[in-house]
Amino acid sequence: MKRFWDQAVATRTGDGHAVLLDGRPLRLPGAGPLSLPTAPLAEAVAAEWQAAGGAKGAEFRMEDVPLTRVVATALDRIAPDTEPSILALAEYGGTDLLCYRAAEPRLAARQRREWQPLLEWAVDQYGAPLGVTTGIMPISQPAASRAALAAALARRNALELAALGVAIPALGSLVLGLALAEGHLDAAEATRLAFLDEDFQQELWGVDAEAAERRRNVAADVDLAARLLALARR
Repeated sequence: MKRFWDQAVATRTGDGHAVLLDGRPLRLPGAGPLSLPTAPLAEAVAAEWQAAGGAKGAEFRMEDVPLTRVVATALDRIAPDTEPSILALAEYGGTDLLCYRAAEPRLAARQRREWQPLLEWAVDQYGAPLGVTTGIMPISQPAASRAALAAALARRNALELAALGVAIPALGSLVLGLALAEGHLDAAEATRLAFLDEDFQQELWGVDAEAAERRRNVAADVDLAARLLALARR
């Protein structure tokens, strides 16, 4: 697409904050006005659009405005009905990465040392104990625990759910995603914990280029989610 504006700025509106492109309000893909709850979030979205393409008339892609894309998902698709997002994310509680441990003793010990405190945190925070198994065969988690984790998601607003919709699939863990949202973990630590297995394999066999690229992509997604969670906080 061609950049059609010179200046992108954040501004206060009657009930929130907007972004103006050469004085005209930025609109959502669904044609509604972009209305944001905090000034820092509006300023961050405006900064993306100010940088996109570099100058008026240049080419730009929606990949240049990743924060805007997640915000648009929140406001256009999630806000009208949060239940589908809550149900989809809650499914990760049944297959949480932290519950599946390796047979290799050294890796299993590392997983127990690094992951078990997060599962214990989920018990303290949400009353949601999750079972642990060795290998990759699925295990059934307590219905009450899954319901408690779903209730934790239901307390999140549309912007937070959109951020978690990026972070939780990237991490493969509902517990890690909620810990990120609660401020119990930062983005770097959540990513490190999600890549415990890969780091162990790398220590044994060296760096794999494809795995390293995947990690960079996951880290970028988790950073984006954490940034939105912080910016959307009133």
